[in-house]
Amino acid sequence: MYNPNVSGGNATSVSGSRLYKYEVKGLRQGAETDKLSPVIRKSGSVFITVPYNRMNQEMQRIARMGGEIVSITPINDDNTNGQSAPAETALQNNGKSMTQAKAKPEKQKIPVNLYKPKAPFIGKVISNEPLVDEGGSGIVQHIKIDLSGGNYHYIEGQSAGIIPEGTDEKGKAHKIRLYSIASTRHGDDMDDNTVSLCVRELEYQHPETGETVYGVCSSYLCHLEPGSDIKVTGPVGKEMLLPDDEDANIIMLATGTGVAPFRAYLWRMFKDEERKANPEYTFKGKAWLIFGVPYTANILYKEELEALQQEYPENFELTYAISREQKNAEGGKMYIQSRVAEQAARIWEMMQDPKTHTYMCGLQGMEDGIDAALSAEAEKNGANWEDFRKQMKKEGRWHVETY
Repeated sequence: MYNPNVSGGNATSVSGSRLYKYEVKGLRQGAETDKLSPVIRKSGSVFITVPYNRMNQEMQRIARMGGEIVSITPINDDNTNGQSAPAETALQNNGKSMTQAKAKPEKQKIPVNLYKPKAPFIGKVISNEPLVDEGGSGIVQHIKIDLSGGNYHYIEGQSAGIIPEGTDEKGKAHKIRLYSIASTRHGDDMDDNTVSLCVRELEYQHPETGETVYGVCSSYLCHLEPGSDIKVTGPVGKEMLLPDDEDANIIMLATGTGVAPFRAYLWRMFKDEERKANPEYTFKGKAWLIFGVPYTANILYKEELEALQQEYPENFELTYAISREQKNAEGGKMYIQSRVAEQAARIWEMMQDPKTHTYMCGLQGMEDGIDAALSAEAEKNGANWEDFRKQMKKEGRWHVETY
């Protein structure tokens, strides 16, 4: 999903095949001791030598073992005189990346602005696959990008910046466009080396000339060939992050490519490979995706979503709103706001649970209709929707990213 509402950022890329020494504390001792309470951990420090191109993977592995990186020391680097420096990027026990600086603890978990527009990470397109079936409208692509050789890492719910090739009408380099990340922190290949985007090619008629106009970055991305270099910035964004609570209830309201972050959530929650990679997070709550599209052929990731629903029927519910094929109660088109109105009593009841988080991602036009539907339900229950929504926002349970 293209997200124009989040600002981007960068850190200088390091090249070469240098070796680095990690000083690590708090590693768990083994599978058997993990069953004990409290978990037994190794005392003192453990030192691990890591080549530069494996740094990110090793950080993820250490996090899964419950370790904390205390310092990272370049080996045989004349510029450091053999002195140990604090780890620039480390991982907490919950597997989220953090910057070990004098920042407030709540800001340490989230990797932000590792690569900025002036010095983007140069990735490479691995694959560019169509997501719209025959009979659907528009072009939507799933684009997988290789991140190996750098320190680009992210968590579910963040966005990546893309700088398209070429220049604008003034001869200046194009500005970044931001897209919601559609993969988990481990990537589609589970190797911590890729990021995936879900992109629709923007196409519209010029209001004055009638000429067909294509989006600069979306068109660039949708037609990139595998093997092409691509400039990536970020990651950015804190609004759409998942709660750490394994027992949380997650309501997801999506239109079109707004399903991108929810794919990442659902993979993290339910994919077998993800569950093995994240023993510290086993989702036990209720996830409910209400997904609005124009045609059945436009249901992005349809086979993936329905497979997860079939495997986890008690934990994952999938509801479609297919506007050109389904009718609402009044006989009109079934938009996502119509489906929310239809399910308003259940949604409202779930929202009363302090463990329930609601996420909305996609076209901004759905917000008013969803507000109207939930406002009517709140009134039935003697409450004011606007006040209740503000309270959820204050509690960190209401998350919106629309465009």
